[in-house]
Amino acid sequence: MAIRMPRIIHAKQILRRSSLAASKALSAAVDVPKGYIAVYIGESEKKRFVVPISYLNQPSFQDLLSQAEEEFGFDHPMGGLTIPCREDIFIDLTSRLGGL
Repeated sequence: MAIRMPRIIHAKQILRRSSLAASKALSAAVDVPKGYIAVYIGESEKKRFVVPISYLNQPSFQDLLSQAEEEFGFDHPMGGLTIPCREDIFIDLTSRLGGL
């Protein structure tokens, strides 16, 4: 029985770590209201923005999505949608889209 104890303790540690990671992912998902999507913006340092999903239909936003597809494909390093765009340009674009 003493031989199995290290395995049980190790298994509990793995479960605890995976549970912690899952709760962090869930809390990040909870921060995004229904009808919105989180995107990561920036060329070197990424900043998280939450934008309405209606922006996804706008041609100017679709241009940014095309740039993201060219640079990252479907493998986004931040775990979410990452758009390679300067923050000030993104803020200007979303300000114009918000006024529509």
